[in-house]
Amino acid sequence: MRSSRRDFLAESLGMAGASLAPGALLGQAGEASAHVASARLLAQDERARQLTAALTLEEKVGQMAQVDQTYIRSLDDLQHYHLGAILSGGSSHPKAGNGFDAWTAHYDRYQSRATKTRPRIPILYGIDAVHGDAHVIGATVFPHNIGMGCTRNAALVEKEQRITAIEIRATGIQWAYAPCLAVPQDIRWGRTYEGFSESPEVVKELGAAAVRGLQGSGLGDPLGVLACAKHFAGDGGTAFGTGLPMSPVSGPAGLARSSLHHPLDQGDTRLDDAEFRRIHLQGYITAIAAGVGSIMPSYSGWNGVKCSASRTLLTEILKEEMGFKGFLISDYSAQKELPGNAKQQIETVINAGMDMVMIPDDYWNYTKLLAELVQERRVPIARIDDAVTRIFRVKLAMGLMEPGQSLSADPNLQKQFGSPEHRAIARQCVRESLVLLKNERSALPLKPGARIHVSGKNADDMGNQCGGWTVTWQGRSGEITTGGTTILQALRKMTGEANVTYSRDGAGAQGATVGIAIIGETPYAEMMGDRTSLPLAAEDLAVVQNLQQADIPVVAVLVSGRPLFVDDLLPQVDALVAAWLPGSEGDGVADVLSGKWKPSGKLSFTWPRAISTSLHLGDPGYETLFPFGSGLSY
Repeated sequence: MRSSRRDFLAESLGMAGASLAPGALLGQAGEASAHVASARLLAQDERARQLTAALTLEEKVGQMAQVDQTYIRSLDDLQHYHLGAILSGGSSHPKAGNGFDAWTAHYDRYQSRATKTRPRIPILYGIDAVHGDAHVIGATVFPHNIGMGCTRNAALVEKEQRITAIEIRATGIQWAYAPCLAVPQDIRWGRTYEGFSESPEVVKELGAAAVRGLQGSGLGDPLGVLACAKHFAGDGGTAFGTGLPMSPVSGPAGLARSSLHHPLDQGDTRLDDAEFRRIHLQGYITAIAAGVGSIMPSYSGWNGVKCSASRTLLTEILKEEMGFKGFLISDYSAQKELPGNAKQQIETVINAGMDMVMIPDDYWNYTKLLAELVQERRVPIARIDDAVTRIFRVKLAMGLMEPGQSLSADPNLQKQFGSPEHRAIARQCVRESLVLLKNERSALPLKPGARIHVSGKNADDMGNQCGGWTVTWQGRSGEITTGGTTILQALRKMTGEANVTYSRDGAGAQGATVGIAIIGETPYAEMMGDRTSLPLAAEDLAVVQNLQQADIPVVAVLVSGRPLFVDDLLPQVDALVAAWLPGSEGDGVADVLSGKWKPSGKLSFTWPRAISTSLHLGDPGYETLFPFGSGLSY
């Protein structure tokens, strides 16, 4: 039997104890914060219900639809189908290009058309802002969440997300699909880097900070955006082998076809009620208390039932027990993963408690079928009214529906987009995220005046440095127009061009004082990032071996979205730094290597040994190389 809402909130909010920073949510104070956040949305309830009651059935079901802009046949469809929201998926960019001006004009075009409809109901426009507004050329790109988890710095996470909100809002867009509150338990999962930590304690603290940063002083903050906590719930706990089948599409360049399967993504989390709550619901408790306005249910399942189809999860636990008063938005085409035909799939997700469906394409069919389901009494009109009321609560709280409210992009924010001030905070995020795991023979910090030979595929590759969800969904290697500096460029700036040489393969290091191998993973995102094993590439090991031939200390900097097997690497290097996916500001890495900033990061994930027979944390056969919380300094 599930506990009462009061008991559940009090127990969950009190679990963090003394580990939480000041301002984090504890006990009765935390529950009070949850009630305050709910009250702000409920203050809009009467107006929201009045607006809902004034709509026709066709207008209501249109508000429950979100469409990818790629598939919109005509701007007239915004009015014809009364669409409530638009999105740009991972690689869905404006036709005019991917620059700031193109995005601003694109958003203004859609919002202007939407607000010319009757009744005048502005659209919400959503994007994935996984580590900054990284869709847009010139944006500040922050470390992925796995690195931010190593900072243990909630105030810094809040600053990072505040900057992300400002840069998103500068383009006019006002909804971010973030933060990700996954608690990854198996690092073979391709979305591991989107999670702050394997620990629910870290996730509940930093997740709440991220919500506060994105939404600012509240949903009406003109410099804030609507946050979307995702993916509810258990997406990081799926059992190996329960994920998607073999992908029919090709993977990243150089990836063997045999490894293109998805053993964890969109799989099934198999835990009893108590363990599921203890691990996977904690971040949502604090996110709701911080006032998050929207939540995205997961593609994954819990004990054989897909989250999008679970009334237990979406209605009984999230809305009734946890008291969430915002609205639920499905993941991209999630309803199409369920059994049955299109009509049955829509019936299932709406009756489970979904309020808005990210269709993302055949919206004309979705709105028709949902209206039919109501007319056939297979979906109660009360469920429709509840969904639309929840959507309107948020739109009203954001100030979108106030008469005379300007909904265009604010040109005064453009000068802040990718600004030096924003990049300085990103640089600090990089500094604090790096974890020093080994340091012998005084290899680090680098000696003043040292001649440095830099090598490896990730030394001078901005795409590799930023990882997935950067400009495109899966990301890509090579030059990407984010601004910032690669790690090689940063080292040259810091120590002087004459003191730094470079070769990709590690050759030519003779005469150097120290060799730095910057190695690791190339970009990937969900699905394509799933692996059965996590060895270092042969190319990376060869770089280190070439540096060794120069008989100099060797430092390995690992650029990756998760821990990799380094058992064979460790004896060959004098120092090892986990740099994760640092984003656009390689200067932060150079700050740590040079000693300008002493390493302070602590592992947010346990680091396994290669001999492990399971990489699911806590399973028999999991062998630890570096424990959770490890991290050296100078």
